[in-house]
Amino acid sequence: MSTKTSPKTASQNRLALIAGPTASGKSAVALDLAKQRAKSKLDTWIINADSMQVYGDIPILSAAPSEAEKSVCPHHLYGEWDGAQACSAADWARRAKAIIADAHEAGTLPVLVGGTGMYMKVLLEGIAPIPAIEPEVREVVRALDTESAYAALMIEDPVRASELEPADSQRIARALEVKRSTGVTLGDWQLAKTGGIGDYVDLHTAIMLPERQWVYDRCDTRFSMMLDEGAIGEVEALLKRGLPSDLPVMRAIGVPEIAAFLAGDCSLDEATERGAQATRNYAKRQFTWFRRQSPDHWAQIESENIDIATQFASLLRN
Repeated sequence: MSTKTSPKTASQNRLALIAGPTASGKSAVALDLAKQRAKSKLDTWIINADSMQVYGDIPILSAAPSEAEKSVCPHHLYGEWDGAQACSAADWARRAKAIIADAHEAGTLPVLVGGTGMYMKVLLEGIAPIPAIEPEVREVVRALDTESAYAALMIEDPVRASELEPADSQRIARALEVKRSTGVTLGDWQLAKTGGIGDYVDLHTAIMLPERQWVYDRCDTRFSMMLDEGAIGEVEALLKRGLPSDLPVMRAIGVPEIAAFLAGDCSLDEATERGAQATRNYAKRQFTWFRRQSPDHWAQIESENIDIATQFASLLRN
């Protein structure tokens, strides 16, 4: 069937989006919403929007839902990619669009849950039709240190450079390679985005942005719990596969830190602190992304708690 959502009434095309930094409580909110709807015999599908929870190799390190949590309502796009295959934002968006269309066809509410803002952005706004980057160009750009790449970008695409942090190596390199390979700036390419579903859905949002220290404390606790629950064995199994180190699953938070411990390069206490710090750093970047990139009309929840009946009142009626 087509993955494009056809225009219908607002109630038929509703889509909930619950997002925020890691450990901000968004998954619990989604489950609470599903439970509240179930009391009125309303069906809910939860759709993963986290770039690490798509991989079946690391359910513990990615804090994927437990079997008990999955029993509350159908869960989609959790653990559906093998770590040997990178899942891009475009790959995820294609699958998510199909599931959302199926949910609407079935008369159920799809709920996107996750912390990968770029996934959501591509799904709602579409993706720019940028041609493949010339290998030679990519090799030259990726060989530059971040300072040199940023200096070059300030000359070749000053608008994009002004929008990026000087230390944002990944986005700086991407903008520079696009300009050099295609002759067109990334910003101009993005004006031609296609495939987004934002104009076809009735979107209900909750961006979880509670007090930072509360989130950071939960990050520390969560990483320690992951170790207790078997994260070391998870990384051992992953390393035995001999996958390339540049795959996303090999760079997931906790994998490099635990791998260093397994190799004897650090103690378990050191690996634990490094993993917790990496989680806090990631949460900090997510806070920044959602505050800067979320549209003004998206509801931002700055409390540790959310009143489902108030925030999602219309979703509890039908």
